[in-house]
Amino acid sequence: MLRESYPFAEDSFSRFPSQSNIYGLCQAGEQELLAATLKGKVLCFRYQELQHKIRPVAKEVQFTYIPVDAEIVSIDAFNKSPPKRGLVVGITFVKDSGDKATPFLNIYCDYEPGSEFNLESIAQSCLNLELQFTPFHLYHSEVQCDDGGRETVFLLSGHDQRIHLYKENASLHQFEEQPVERLFPELQQLPSNVLWLDMLSIAGGRRLSAFGCQNGCVGLALVNHTGPEVLQSWRFQFDSPISSVLLFPLSCQTEPNQPSGEQSVEMESYNLLVTSSIEMAVVYRDVQERGLSCSVCLSESDQWDAVLCALVIDLDFDGQKEVLLGTYGQELLCYKYQPAGRGQDGQFQLQWRRSFKSPLLSIIYLDLTGDGLRELAVLTLKGLHILQHSLTSTADLVLERLALRVSALSAGSELESAKARDAEEKDAPAKAEESTAPTPPTKEKPCIVFPCGSLDGSDSGFRP
Repeated sequence: MLRESYPFAEDSFSRFPSQSNIYGLCQAGEQELLAATLKGKVLCFRYQELQHKIRPVAKEVQFTYIPVDAEIVSIDAFNKSPPKRGLVVGITFVKDSGDKATPFLNIYCDYEPGSEFNLESIAQSCLNLELQFTPFHLYHSEVQCDDGGRETVFLLSGHDQRIHLYKENASLHQFEEQPVERLFPELQQLPSNVLWLDMLSIAGGRRLSAFGCQNGCVGLALVNHTGPEVLQSWRFQFDSPISSVLLFPLSCQTEPNQPSGEQSVEMESYNLLVTSSIEMAVVYRDVQERGLSCSVCLSESDQWDAVLCALVIDLDFDGQKEVLLGTYGQELLCYKYQPAGRGQDGQFQLQWRRSFKSPLLSIIYLDLTGDGLRELAVLTLKGLHILQHSLTSTADLVLERLALRVSALSAGSELESAKARDAEEKDAPAKAEESTAPTPPTKEKPCIVFPCGSLDGSDSGFRP
């Protein structure tokens, strides 16, 4: 694999006091990350200006009501849907009480004006909920309310083969568990423990929902927000536990119609990426129309042990997204979709891979430094890596595209000027003939001819 195609350089590495897991990393606000370790510690990672330079800082946040002997299972955070304000953080953990292990869900949210985005203040405002099940994936999703507004809720999967919904009670200033079927009818009658959830809002007031189970079952549903109502649902059985599911749009060029000579058209479809413990990663294409009937395997994705995390982003800024896979075999893999050509179907090709010193658990792409260029955060078993794009190559790309844009604008202006000259030359003989022809007697006033044209010179001919 060509090393030159790898677009990142490592900026920093923060070692953790104990290991994390696949549910241990989340984005908190615009430019912060929260990373949880199994031994009850939560670290906030951000960039700060120190001694006139932007430097990475990893600092432990003292979230209340998390015992020192607790093992954190999962963490998630979101900003409340407008017009509400505030950051909400959810943390699940298991406390060893000696005779038995007791699971909890802590939800942190500060309702004091001015403190709703202050992480230190939020960490002291805790709603402690004892759970009757072992927690797994903590996920948040935005839903449509009865009044037409939007609200963000927590969804928590457990070992009881259920998804639990936690929604804010605005009058009581706290979160409460509510029946999941009221807002998510597609998450009923699950075949096994759900290890991963993902949802994507699409046009027409609908959403796509996907889940991956411990027994290898993958579920997909097309849901109308109004009601809500399940319009269609599909399921497929794999041979190993599902480690992640990820819904994403992907644009591709359709093949030109040769008989009619039509140009290729860029189409956008919704796709589902599925990764499992021992099998190759699979992308189901155009799931909104085809369900789980059209699949494309990501070749060699099963060569570096289990795939534990995935991300779909545009890494090379060409408008086409790449698929990133993080494996237990310590490899970060990058795939790019190659559209279908004559006699062959579209496929995902491995572009590059990068080795780490410990298994990869989670990956997030966000702008940590606030310079408009995103960084790739890679959580491994031993700590957090921050990978940055090269500023030199990115600047060269910006200059190159500006030059192409200027050339296109100049070519367009020259083309319009040439069309205007051609039109003027074609009209010249007719105008000359009109000027030499005898004028018949008339009682009307003579017609005065004025030059008429646009300001950009695109139509500079004379018209009566």
